[in-house]
Amino acid sequence: MPEAVIVSAVRTPIGTSYKGTLRETLAEELATVVVGEAVKRSGLNAEDFGDIILAESTAGGGDIARYAAVANGMIQVPGQAVQRWCAGSLTAIGNAAAQIRSGMESAIIAGGTHSYSTSPAMTSKLADGSTKEGMRPSFPYYETEEYGKATDDVLVNVGFNIAKERGITREEMDAWAFRSHQRAIAAIDAGQFLDEIVPVKARLEGEIVDFSVDEHPRRGGSLEKLAGLKGVRDIEGFTITAGNSSGVNDAASALAIVSDELAAERGLTPLARIRAWGAVGVQPHLCGVGGVDAIPHVLKRAGLSVSDVDLWEINEAFASVPIAAVKELGIDEEKVNPWGSGCSLGHPISASGGRMVATLAHELKRRGGGIAVASMCAAGGQGGAVVIEAI
Repeated sequence: MPEAVIVSAVRTPIGTSYKGTLRETLAEELATVVVGEAVKRSGLNAEDFGDIILAESTAGGGDIARYAAVANGMIQVPGQAVQRWCAGSLTAIGNAAAQIRSGMESAIIAGGTHSYSTSPAMTSKLADGSTKEGMRPSFPYYETEEYGKATDDVLVNVGFNIAKERGITREEMDAWAFRSHQRAIAAIDAGQFLDEIVPVKARLEGEIVDFSVDEHPRRGGSLEKLAGLKGVRDIEGFTITAGNSSGVNDAASALAIVSDELAAERGLTPLARIRAWGAVGVQPHLCGVGGVDAIPHVLKRAGLSVSDVDLWEINEAFASVPIAAVKELGIDEEKVNPWGSGCSLGHPISASGGRMVATLAHELKRRGGGIAVASMCAAGGQGGAVVIEAI
């Protein structure tokens, strides 16, 4: 079978939802930017691509990938929407790799797009006949015996649940989050993300502004400030805070994934090849475990062990997730999220997986070799991961 290789990998800068630079930019507009740039940097023609697969969530439904195809003049290219919440763009990447390895396609754009800022709110009819407006995920299977039917707070509950079950303290989570911000700021200042970021011309208060730098990491933070934050639920001992969990963010990511045969034919130099991918299901109230369990799942598929991996991106939907992975799988934490992650860079749900793989692919290329894993938990009790290797 042909190998699936990454020949370009881009993302937008990550905006802070509702108050950041991308707050007036739609998810489909972000997708259009990264799809066009991924094609441009791939070294291929638009006509070479057989499909565009983009993850999307809380966007009102539809097929943003097709929108991005048409907006980029790729009329002949269809589009496919993927929904696996946080792990959506990892799934899009895996689906693209599968199509290419099967020989059904030779070039596909895969990634994801997310705009919390502009996602439509929902009006839900409740059992008593009343209505409730706002962003309501509507996941009844998140309900837990301990905290009841608090559907507005379920995403917070799962971060706490894994911390409680795996014995992870508030102090550990705060320390991890603080380091995440330090690492993200150092990476931005060092130009670590310049090869992957495509600037966006964003509408903002009647003007067009150039947006090119991740804006979510906080400068001037401290462990003392993190320790002073209250738990996001008014329950004694609740250890999840706004500081040790991910941000609410806007961004898009896209990778050009092609067969190694096509890459050789066109004289392209791939960033990396995709060795394995997969997803797992876990107990919904322990959703964070999905980001841990997905790792041995894909390593087995790739014929690798933890010690074979040089770099890790384990998304910080909550700091408890990478901490659990490090403890349980024996991962060297110095190799995990070396440039920050969800707590600092932010977590634009459907775009995060593509962002993570793009960051890893560019770094492996700079290093001239190595193996990397991107893993994350996903809403509803899921997890996904992708293994890539420099060529």
